[in-house]
Order: sequence, then C-alpha cells, then structure tokens
Amino acid sequence: QVQLVESGGGLVQPGGSLRLSCAASGRTFTMYTMGWYRQAPGKQRESVATITSSSSTSYAGSVRGRFAISQDNAKNTVYLQMNSLKPEDTAVYYCRIWGPYIGDYWGQGTQVTVSS
Repeated sequence: QVQLVESGGGLVQPGGSLRLSCAASGRTFTMYTMGWYRQAPGKQRESVATITSSSSTSYAGSVRGRFAISQDNAKNTVYLQMNSLKPEDTAVYYCRIWGPYIGDYWGQGTQVTVSS
C-alpha cells in the first residue's frame, strides 16, 4: 500500500509564493509518474504538473513559467514551487503517483487560497 502525505498549503496574497510537498511511502518506487492536480469549487479536477522517475516534467499551460515541479528521490518526495500566485490558482491541490508496478494512488489534498 502506498501513502501520500501533502503539506505546504495555506493562504497567500496574489503575487506570493508557496511550496507544496508530497511524501510517498510504503514501497520502493520505480518507473512511476508523480503529479500535482487541483480542483476548484464547482470545477473538474485538472492536472497541474507531472514528473517521471526519469525527471521528465510537464505543465498545464496556465501555470507554465510560474510553477516548478521537482523531486528528491532520497526522500521519496515531490515538490511544487508556486510563484506569482493568482486568485484563480485557489483550489485543493492533490498529489498522485502511478505506474505499472505501483498502481494509482492519491493524497488527501491540501488547500491553497490566493486572496488579498
């Protein structure tokens, strides 16, 4: 069983920054993709950024150039550095890990609110 624990959400003013963390545990991770998703009230969950076990990254167009995903393999942790935050970034952010030898797991979510 895989556990994902997110942290780092909170309230920030427009233009500010936050860093989300997602710590994975429960097994050895190989050939995986980890990603951050978000869901705003009344909207569908959407992909924000992903990173593979070989460190290939991808971003949603709405966050490219403002957000950066990274990972620390020694800590089995993925990060999402969010800069120049906008009110429309307000959402619950979820961490996800999936792969052919892992399955598909989601974290519990962390709230990010961008407001003055």
